[in-house]
Amino acid sequence: MTMKTAFCLQFSGLLCIAAMHVFLVFARADSGSVNASVVAKVRHFHFRVKHSNFTRLCHSKSMVTVNDRFPGPAVVVHEGDRVVINVTNEMRDKNITIHWHGVRQLRSAWYDGPAYITQCPIMPGRSYIYNFTVTGQRGTLFWHAHITWMRSTVHGAIIIHPKAYQSYPFPKPAAEIPLILGEWWNSDTEKVITRAMQSGGGPNVSDAYTINGQPGTLYNCSRRDTFKVEVVQNKTYLLRIVNAALNDDLFLSIANHSLTVVEIDATYTKPFKANTILISPGQTMNALLTTDQPVGTYILAVHAYDSAGPNVPIDNTTATAFISYKGTTNASRPVMPSLPVYNDTTFANNFSASLKSLNSDEFPALVPKTVDRHLLFTVGLARKPCSRGKKCQGPSGGRFAASVNNISFTLPKTALLQSFFLPSSPAHDTANPNTNNIMFLTNFPDQPTTPFNYTGAVQPKNIAPKEGTRVSWIPFNASVQLVLQGTSILGTESHPVHLHGYNFFVVGRGNGNFNSSSDPANFNLIDPPERNTIGVPKGGWVALRFRADNPGVWFMHCHLEVHTSWGLETAFLVTNGKKKADSLQPPPQDLPVC
Repeated sequence: MTMKTAFCLQFSGLLCIAAMHVFLVFARADSGSVNASVVAKVRHFHFRVKHSNFTRLCHSKSMVTVNDRFPGPAVVVHEGDRVVINVTNEMRDKNITIHWHGVRQLRSAWYDGPAYITQCPIMPGRSYIYNFTVTGQRGTLFWHAHITWMRSTVHGAIIIHPKAYQSYPFPKPAAEIPLILGEWWNSDTEKVITRAMQSGGGPNVSDAYTINGQPGTLYNCSRRDTFKVEVVQNKTYLLRIVNAALNDDLFLSIANHSLTVVEIDATYTKPFKANTILISPGQTMNALLTTDQPVGTYILAVHAYDSAGPNVPIDNTTATAFISYKGTTNASRPVMPSLPVYNDTTFANNFSASLKSLNSDEFPALVPKTVDRHLLFTVGLARKPCSRGKKCQGPSGGRFAASVNNISFTLPKTALLQSFFLPSSPAHDTANPNTNNIMFLTNFPDQPTTPFNYTGAVQPKNIAPKEGTRVSWIPFNASVQLVLQGTSILGTESHPVHLHGYNFFVVGRGNGNFNSSSDPANFNLIDPPERNTIGVPKGGWVALRFRADNPGVWFMHCHLEVHTSWGLETAFLVTNGKKKADSLQPPPQDLPVC
């Protein structure tokens, strides 16, 4: 029995295909992967969430996994497939939810996954079946736990192949190589954030970065813990890249090779060639790698981009993997790439600004040209006072916080979606509900309630945010322009903001404060990049447009997990349309209860 066969006996069907690609420390990449006869069908998966033992950096620990894998199993489907995933919580003392990051969930918000937003958690010993259709999307996304900091180990790729009769808008690659970028923590991440929230200070950082769960040879005790892939000279490979890290934007480069970006967040782009790519937490990217160098071994390296400044601790280490050409001898010395310095904000801004939608006849960029709703949301850090009689470790003896429009989000104790859309809840069709008859307020401000020089050197005197659970009400099918404005409160930094249930077009970006009179004249309404997660530039702003054509309650938050813990999030309540086809489907019978 071969190693490949033995490994596959643990899986069935498509899970085996994905697992062979992602989890073998040495994986071959010399064959195609799409069967042209495949048609849209129902794909079944079973996720068993449990504790498993792993060892990295000479440190062993028990951690939460799916199916005993780190990263977890890939969900491999085709556009148009219906996906049915039975998630069973086999832990004794922890709740779980799973978010299918980037999946539009059209009319199926019950399966989106964020705890206390679209569902109550799956309690120990219980199961919940996520049941949704992948519509109008193809490329790479990912899934992860969406409760506390559990996604540090509970995550995996979602690989969406085109429909059977469609091809890629670029030459078919020789093979596809998933690369899941993550972290290794010697500590329990749940304890890390618990201690930080108790002290009011910042959390500790990870001990290593990982590539498909392996840290690479630059770390202690890790010579064998290195992801390796064998390639054939003069072939082109499709790298499916996921940033599953908790708190770090990441640079990635392969020695002596360029990468051509062809897809971001499961939407095609105009081909863009770069020696280094930047990918934020929550973002995914497909890039072509052409093996046009002499036979040898080339190092793929990953390290952090830190926009927050030298006073903010980061994991300043480097993860590595080996890209080894077939025929390479043991005498071949691996070549190390050159990565940007950790605080290269100019590179970060230029790279993000260079990405454009493909905008072809087959894959048009349907940018809203008119706007029904103008929103300006400030995003940044804040300071809360320390409780009387306590000593806190945050700024000026207070507690770290974060906010949107100076409101620090309070996670409710029951799911927002159930509060607005269950039959027993107040009717919510096409009108803004009477706030006297609902559990949560729907009057989240469209603009900052107290304008100030958002990115100026002088900060407001009172930087304590308000707290609460308030959502922004959006009528069905409205065209929305959302400007995310960074602030300089407690320092400037990039914020990777993720919007659930939607893609948006990044029509503009800039440094300093957004100017509503002059900046829209420079918006790109032709081929802006289409994403679900965007980095708000350090000390700047980004303008997004989308059409609110998906009813439900949709979370929007910073994908730096520490900022979400501090309150940098809000939610949109998008009403049902007038037709049944434009309304949220009924809730499933096994929907968890709080």
